[in-house]
Amino acid sequence: MIDRAQFLRLLAATVLLPATARAAVPYDFWFTRLRYNSGDWDVDQRMPNNVLTSLIDYTNLRVDPKEHIVALSDPAMLTAPFCYLAGHKLVEFDPAERRNFEAYIRNGGFVMVDDCNHDIDGLFAKSFEAEISKIFGPAALKKLPPTHAIYRSFFKFDAPPATGFELNGWGDDLVHDYLKGITIDGRLGLLYSNKDYGCEWDYDWKNKRFLAEDNTKFAVNIIMYALNT
Repeated sequence: MIDRAQFLRLLAATVLLPATARAAVPYDFWFTRLRYNSGDWDVDQRMPNNVLTSLIDYTNLRVDPKEHIVALSDPAMLTAPFCYLAGHKLVEFDPAERRNFEAYIRNGGFVMVDDCNHDIDGLFAKSFEAEISKIFGPAALKKLPPTHAIYRSFFKFDAPPATGFELNGWGDDLVHDYLKGITIDGRLGLLYSNKDYGCEWDYDWKNKRFLAEDNTKFAVNIIMYALNT
């Protein structure tokens, strides 16, 4: 099994990228947000900068400082080392979106999907999970145990960190004590959260100094897992 870094290099050498882009990949990581035609994909706009800053602060990765927004239907998304998809509203993929989403995950890619409603019975959750069932089957999405490698990939966590929005927002007012995912060939390809991490990490970077504990550390874990497994 190749790791995701090798997967990325192989894809960069294919016809998916023009020759000028194939010549060199100057970064180890770039943040790719997936734009999809249904729902509201453009949420938590300050979050990527905070996550990218933490990767620069804590790791030795060569990090592209810009967020990249790529249509899910665009084959260019297949070359991303990590993809982020979120929203509040209905998720209903069109055929091209569904095809790329499945191909990316089945072939070694990693997508983090975050339910901004933090509500297991909300519109985003129900519609996204229905899409996943169509693509991967009704039993594909499973709870991750607290022993999963994603909780030890850089910093150590005993469980997924809770967010303030889980108890104080307009969702179901529960702390979800698990994340879900889809594992392909022993490797997590989809991480699914009802915890609204995007909102938790969406603040002016100057406010970070007031945090007792940097809440973006778990984002570092997610990305380091995505790159190294």
